[in-house]
Amino acid sequence: MVNQQRQPICGASWWWLPIMLLLAISQTTGATPPSNDDWWQRTVFYQIYPRSFMDSNGDGVGDLRGITSRLEHLKDAGIGATWLSPIFRSPMVDFGYDIADYTAIQPEYGTMEDFEALLAEAKRLGIKIILDFVPNHTSDQCEWFRRSVAREHPYTDYYVWQDGRVDPNGNGTARLPPNNWQSVFYGSAWEWSELRGEYYLHQFAKGQPDLNYRNPAVVAEFDDVLRYWMERGAAGFRVDAINHMFEHPDFIDEPINNPEDPNSYGYTHHIYTKDLPETYDVIAHWRTVLDDFARQKGSDAIIMMTEAYANLTMTLRFYESDDGKQQRAHFPFNFVMIEELGENSNARDFKRVIDRWLGNVPRGKTTNWVLGNHDKPRVASRYGVERIDGMQLMLLTLPGVAVTYNGDEIGMIDHRDISYEDTLDPQGCNLGPEGYRWASRDPQRVPFQWDDTYNAGFSRAPRTWLPVHPYYRQTNLLKQQEAEYSHYKFYLDAVAMRKDRVFTHGEFKSHAFGDGVFAFVRYLRENEDRMDDPYRVVLINFYGERTTIDVNDLYEIRNQTQVYLVGTESRHKVGHLLTAKEVTLGPWDSIVLGPVSSGGRAVLAFGLLVLAVVKSFLF
Repeated sequence: MVNQQRQPICGASWWWLPIMLLLAISQTTGATPPSNDDWWQRTVFYQIYPRSFMDSNGDGVGDLRGITSRLEHLKDAGIGATWLSPIFRSPMVDFGYDIADYTAIQPEYGTMEDFEALLAEAKRLGIKIILDFVPNHTSDQCEWFRRSVAREHPYTDYYVWQDGRVDPNGNGTARLPPNNWQSVFYGSAWEWSELRGEYYLHQFAKGQPDLNYRNPAVVAEFDDVLRYWMERGAAGFRVDAINHMFEHPDFIDEPINNPEDPNSYGYTHHIYTKDLPETYDVIAHWRTVLDDFARQKGSDAIIMMTEAYANLTMTLRFYESDDGKQQRAHFPFNFVMIEELGENSNARDFKRVIDRWLGNVPRGKTTNWVLGNHDKPRVASRYGVERIDGMQLMLLTLPGVAVTYNGDEIGMIDHRDISYEDTLDPQGCNLGPEGYRWASRDPQRVPFQWDDTYNAGFSRAPRTWLPVHPYYRQTNLLKQQEAEYSHYKFYLDAVAMRKDRVFTHGEFKSHAFGDGVFAFVRYLRENEDRMDDPYRVVLINFYGERTTIDVNDLYEIRNQTQVYLVGTESRHKVGHLLTAKEVTLGPWDSIVLGPVSSGGRAVLAFGLLVLAVVKSFLF
């Protein structure tokens, strides 16, 4: 067993050990990664939900000036790029994902001048700005849609229009939806337009009509939108709901999946409305638009990351064509930690899912890891507060890009007790007072908790757009900044540690110690004696039980290993030397081990010398 606390030997003074250990941990095996990497490949991306980040004018809604005023927080946290959920003009039926004008700023968020000021401050701080790109649908208040309803050229076929089916119980008037397709937000995916005399498709809210990507003019419109924002300094785009872009041209009924509720999205298998192969060609086309622009301007790479809740095969095809000749997104979001793993997952589950993902990513491509976003319950609520550090450690030390949702760095939890009267999300509202609670996305969208003052420091308004979490005084950034150690300080340490080349370029191997401890090693092959190679071993105990493991089952270590990072639940201390064959993890423990540094070896040698001297006096 590991001796958790060092005790004085025969009354000798050991006051010098902490000083020596501090010297030891200041020495690393790392170096600056090679300069031939693109800027995005090893960075931490941070998603900002603008309505809930910071309100600068006291109207209860977050805005661009508020974001600008808080960019120092991102800099302090080691963030390299921030993705902003939509900031474009919108009637806010789906809070920005229903866009009325793709080249205008939503007035309650500010002006174009405010956006330019944000870009300037971000550039000063070395932070890239990524914009949300929503090509599947527009708002029904978009000028394109209004003119399409009126059948004005060239907008007549900008959207997906269909005649209705004849109602066999009616008078022969075609007013039934064209088929059995449902909306993600519940109910039919078709809405009747009295003016046009046809149904339009909306795979989300009825205020979000789907665009017709079989019309080349629609693709060209979005080419121009991309160029417009690249000219203004956007460093990339997150492409929303991309796998809904195409539908079967014959509008065939989908096969029944769960017949219990014909209005539910789970009623059918979505084989004709999702993941159609034409989608990948449009993504490849937009990749060319981005690459050509960056080449002509001589700028850094302008990236595209795609959002698609799809199976492994369909998701990985967003990287490139099967033959590798057609390049598509720089990376598709990897949602395995959201969709496939949760609070009931054990160490073996994590190993299986993570190894499978890494084993299938195309050669030469950069992977990524996502723990949370504005659409899914927060990591602390989904996995449990005891696992916060372990999940963040995994996110930040696995190979590739890491994506953090604002608030997860301090362990914010969902405000699941929002009343139906305060609920705004259409996904929840559509299910009524009885069904909204677990369907609504509002609980993970409540304002950021900056401090313990009024409205958690988010706004001076008497009422915020969504209610602030009632426990914000217990969990907020300022409190965690002032604490001796906290989830936030652990997050900072993990982000700083991931810059070491053993994490940016090291190889990967994982191991499950039973069901409780998930472990992996990142290592470099640099020395003739493999025992001298740089390595970091990440150990995460998912259970509330103490356990002792032999790290050599994962990675062979010569006797001693050194603690480089510990979670808030750990009794270990940074700099401690442990015996690799007997590493004891406490309940919910998260630690990182590495080679004994030169300072650590000096401490060990000096300690043995002093011990020998003490023994000589005693014996």
